[in-house]
Amino acid sequence: MDQKLPAYSSQFAPETLPALLPTMPLGGITADWAWGGATGAGIRVAVIDSGIDASHEAIGGRVSRFVQIREESEGLVYETEPHGDSCGHGTACASIIRALAPDCELYSVKVLGPGGSGRAAVFAAGLRWAIENGAHVCNLSLGTTKRDHYAVFHELADLAYFRNVALVAAANNMPQPSFPSVYASVLSVASHDVDDPHLFYANPNPPVEYGAHGINVQVAWPDGGWKTVTGNSFAAPHVSGLVASLLSKHPGLTVPQVKVILWALAANMKH
Repeated sequence: MDQKLPAYSSQFAPETLPALLPTMPLGGITADWAWGGATGAGIRVAVIDSGIDASHEAIGGRVSRFVQIREESEGLVYETEPHGDSCGHGTACASIIRALAPDCELYSVKVLGPGGSGRAAVFAAGLRWAIENGAHVCNLSLGTTKRDHYAVFHELADLAYFRNVALVAAANNMPQPSFPSVYASVLSVASHDVDDPHLFYANPNPPVEYGAHGINVQVAWPDGGWKTVTGNSFAAPHVSGLVASLLSKHPGLTVPQVKVILWALAANMKH
C-alpha cells in the first residue's frame, strides 16, 4: 500500500502476523456460539467522542442518551439535551458499532470539539459518566499521551474493570503510548487492512492486543454523508460492536472472559 499506515498496524500485516498456539482448550469456542444471531439487544455502548449525528441513516435516530461535557470557569458542566457531532469522528465510530450490533443502545458522550480537540479532564469526566450511568461497553477512539493524566485514567480503567464495563480503546496512530489504551484491563486495538468487519487478530505482544479493520473503512459522516477513513480510531469500534454482540448473547460475561473469547476467535489462532 502507498499510504502511510497507522502506528502498530504493521504487526497485523500478512508477512508479520504471528500464528497463535492455544495454551488451553479454546477449540470449543466458535463464532456461532459467541455471537451468532446476536444483535446487541440489551447492551449499552457509550461512544465517548465528538458526539453522534443521530439523524444519519446509519444511526437511525436511535441514541438512547446524550451528555455533552464542557469545562467552564465554575467547573465541569453536563448538558443532557440531544446534540450533534462537532467533527464527524463520533458518528463514524457509532456507525461501525451500529452495523455490527444493530440493536444495541448507543450513548453519545460528547467530550471533543471542532477538529477533534479536547481536554483530558473532560475526557475523564465523560468516561466516568459512562461507567456510572450503566454502560456495558465504552468505545474510546481517543486518548492522551501526557503522563500527567496517567493516574486518573488508570483509576477509571480499574473502576470499569471492577464494575464489569469493557473499555475498548484505540491505540495511538503515532508510535507513542497513549492512555488508557496501554492499561492491561483495557481491550486495545490497532488496524489491519482486510475489508471484513468480523475479522480480527490477536497480538501476543501487547500492549496492543487486537487488530481490526481500520484502513480504508467506509463510515457515516454528519449531514447524511459517507467517508472512507483510516486510523486506529476506526478499528476500535469494530471490536466494540463484536463485544456488544457477545454480551447480548451471553449477558454477565466478565471482562477477562470477554478477552479469552476474543483470543480464541482471533483469525490467527490455530486450532
